[in-house]
Amino acid sequence: MVEVFDKLRTLQGVLADKFVILEEIKEIPRTLETKIELLNHGKRTYIEKHERLDKTKEELKSLRFALDDAERAREESEKQMELISTQREFEALEKEIKDAQLREQSLRKSLLAKEKFYSELQEQIEEHEMLMEVQEEEVKTESEKKDSLLKEKQNELDNLKKQEEALVPGIDETILFKFERIIKNKEGIGIVPVHGLVCQGCHMTLPFQFVNEVRLKEDFKFCPYCSRVLYWEESDLDEQVGAKAADIEIEEAGLADFVDSDEFDDLLE
Repeated sequence: MVEVFDKLRTLQGVLADKFVILEEIKEIPRTLETKIELLNHGKRTYIEKHERLDKTKEELKSLRFALDDAERAREESEKQMELISTQREFEALEKEIKDAQLREQSLRKSLLAKEKFYSELQEQIEEHEMLMEVQEEEVKTESEKKDSLLKEKQNELDNLKKQEEALVPGIDETILFKFERIIKNKEGIGIVPVHGLVCQGCHMTLPFQFVNEVRLKEDFKFCPYCSRVLYWEESDLDEQVGAKAADIEIEEAGLADFVDSDEFDDLLE
């Protein structure tokens, strides 16, 4: 058993490193996936902006046509002022000219606002194109980096697996399975010593009889509190075990060790 405990202590470090690398291997592609997702989102936004730009261009064209029509209508109405002969005709034409002027002003204002929007949209698209170029370069660089890192981590993992294969012979498969789960769940610490009556994994005080069984090293014992594999290790706290053992011996001796049996002879006659 001593040899097995030694193997487990060595295997503990190997397994802890292996699980760390396995997590790193899972994380490495995620950085690239995030950058690809950002690039794809940028491309969709770029397409939407271009569609908006094309739509705005058509709207500008319609506004210019409408403004031209409004200007012609106003000019025609202004020319007719020379031909009118009655006050009623004058008032009607004057209103028509004012309406045309208001429409013309409204269209010109809309046209200026739309032209400004179109110009800003063009600038946004140009900036977006530059951003996508940067993102595409980042994706390319991260892709190359990912392949290099994965290869490096795989080499490390292969080396650790060889070390693991050299250590596992002689360890019961059930114990090995439990031990691996403990390493995963307990931050890489699966086997710890007992000092005195205390588990050095969770620092809980253990029952004396249980600790005594750990000291015998005849079987695997798991901490009832943190589930780690336990082994006995000499320490300054060993006096706790000695004191507890003395208490147990006293309890087991019972009252017979403290009472003189001759005192009860007369009751038995």
